[in-house]
Amino acid sequence: MRALTVLQTGPLCTVQDRGRPGYASIGVGRSGAADRLSHDAANRLVGNNSDAATLEVTFGGLNLRAEFDAVVAVTGAHVICRVDGTLQGLNSTLVVRAGQVLELTTPTWGLRSYLAVRGGIDVPAVLGSRATDTMSGLGPAALSAGDVLNVGNGSGEWPAADFVPPPSTRATLHVTFGPRENWFTESTRSLLLEQPWTVTPDTDRVGIRLDGSEPLVRALDSELASEGMVLGALQVPPSGQPVLFLADHPVTGGYPVIAVVTAADVSAAAQLTPGTQIRFRAVG
Repeated sequence: MRALTVLQTGPLCTVQDRGRPGYASIGVGRSGAADRLSHDAANRLVGNNSDAATLEVTFGGLNLRAEFDAVVAVTGAHVICRVDGTLQGLNSTLVVRAGQVLELTTPTWGLRSYLAVRGGIDVPAVLGSRATDTMSGLGPAALSAGDVLNVGNGSGEWPAADFVPPPSTRATLHVTFGPRENWFTESTRSLLLEQPWTVTPDTDRVGIRLDGSEPLVRALDSELASEGMVLGALQVPPSGQPVLFLADHPVTGGYPVIAVVTAADVSAAAQLTPGTQIRFRAVG
């Protein structure tokens, strides 16, 4: 049986791929891996296509048993990975024999790990994706102990490398201003860049609520009609403390977006843990 049996999950473990783009008009967001770079890297290491489904493990704590000789890789957050108690390397190709147990501990850096298995996690696709969308409820439920995950046969050619560089610590996220920067004064736009922002415990796959010593004050008090939201948007609610939207963000919102985190830095944002201080730097 080509399967993995889940023995224990951490705070949250979901199936993710590259999401379901193109359905915003019917109220369905893209979803998919929050740290897409780490998801793609894990798939490369086991020779999968980049859209193969992986496991996104939030804050470690995953134990699973291989029911066949599985080729796997773990990327993303810095966890300790053991197979039957033996320490294994991250960001590299591993073999877990039938009956062996793979364990991921709580990370010492980062928030989300990605476990890819050659062939991909084979769960039913919804709107062309196997991703769990915590906002819309589409896709498989979050994993629980006892779940048995079938493994597919959708692998590609073996990659040229069996190791990828680990993600780097990023304390500065790059942003482009807009589309509603004119709802804020020039001094407020400067404040966004000048003061540090702390990641609060109110963070999940939908977004990260940030806290600054001074709130972002609007120049306009009028109501904004709901408009489309994008990955990485920095939406500013009446409190003046911005929310950074991640993979499961709503497709519309009624608060002004002062800036958008660049696509290249959204994966780094998905690894931020509560209490981390970050800064923003404008590009373009």
